[in-house]
Amino acid sequence: MSHDGVGEVTEALAGLVSDFKGFRQEINRKMQQQEERLNMTYTTQRPQLAGTDMAEAPHQKAMDAYLRSGDDDALRALSLDAKGMNTAVSAEGGYLVDPQTAETVKSVLMGASSIRSIANVVNVEATSYDVLVDHTDLGAGWATEAGGIAETDSPQFDRVSIPLHELSAMPKASQRLLDDAAFDIEAWLAGRIADKFATSEAAAFVAGDGIDKPTGFLTYPNVDEASWSWGGLGYVATGATDDFHDERPSDAIVDLVYALGAKYRANATFVMNSKTAGAVRKMKDADGRFLWSDSLAAGQPAQLMGYPVLIAEDMPDIGADATAIAFGDFGAGYTVAERPDLRVLRDPFSAKPHVLFYATKRVGGDVTDFAAIKLLKFTTA
Repeated sequence: MSHDGVGEVTEALAGLVSDFKGFRQEINRKMQQQEERLNMTYTTQRPQLAGTDMAEAPHQKAMDAYLRSGDDDALRALSLDAKGMNTAVSAEGGYLVDPQTAETVKSVLMGASSIRSIANVVNVEATSYDVLVDHTDLGAGWATEAGGIAETDSPQFDRVSIPLHELSAMPKASQRLLDDAAFDIEAWLAGRIADKFATSEAAAFVAGDGIDKPTGFLTYPNVDEASWSWGGLGYVATGATDDFHDERPSDAIVDLVYALGAKYRANATFVMNSKTAGAVRKMKDADGRFLWSDSLAAGQPAQLMGYPVLIAEDMPDIGADATAIAFGDFGAGYTVAERPDLRVLRDPFSAKPHVLFYATKRVGGDVTDFAAIKLLKFTTA
């Protein structure tokens, strides 16, 4: 090969190497740009870790300032900024608590041994809740192509109006405790309010007289199941004046279960207090098997004849003419109506050197289906 030919090959190789280096540099540059864009996207979109740098919810921070020192400027500003929020409502008895505190109270109430946990619970904005109940069976029949169609019976509706009443609690704390930044004021307040509310509600849902409180299901007249009519609760007698029958104590439990209509039994629950439960759990059927069975799963209720048992301490003890056991579909038979808002008013004057917190909510309750609940009465007839 001539000298000129060798030079051309060398020059071509040098150009190829140069082009490859440029191509590699361009690739590296583009990869670096892509990496920078990915890092920027991750930084701006990744969720912030919980910590001191994370901003608190405005309402919760404003409520904390109000509870600790009575400073309500932030709460008032929130009500002006969010016109639909209605945070400041002194005319209605205080300020709306922050959502986290309200949710804590709600969780405790739903988990308490109360009729609320098995009843129908509805949220309303009005001062009462109306239910239309059709307590008669509509006529029905088979129609033939050539035959006439008979007119069916007209339904009978009852209107059940459930007024909402003010439920209140007034826990107190020292100002020195409130000044301690490590003291979780919201958690403390939620726990105290929930305990007071749960106790008052549980008693009212069972035996409340309806005067400034919900109407309990045991407030209504109880009549022998054989002559039951709408407006009262049917009962099954135990066959003994103040106890279960000596020879056949479990028969009354069986009769109670089948006194309830089939459409209600699928979702039915036994309700009784601890003393009554202690007597019932000793019962056996004709084959010597216990009617009562404890749940193997944590947090699940015990069962009686295959139905869950709610231990409600406000139910009466076993005694003469006492309706100590209820059995029914409380989701259909009893309705709890409430406003979702929970309010608190700080009072540093009435109990110096302590600070009172007046918490209120509105709640009502009443029987909405008298056929859905049956009672066991300790009587001979």
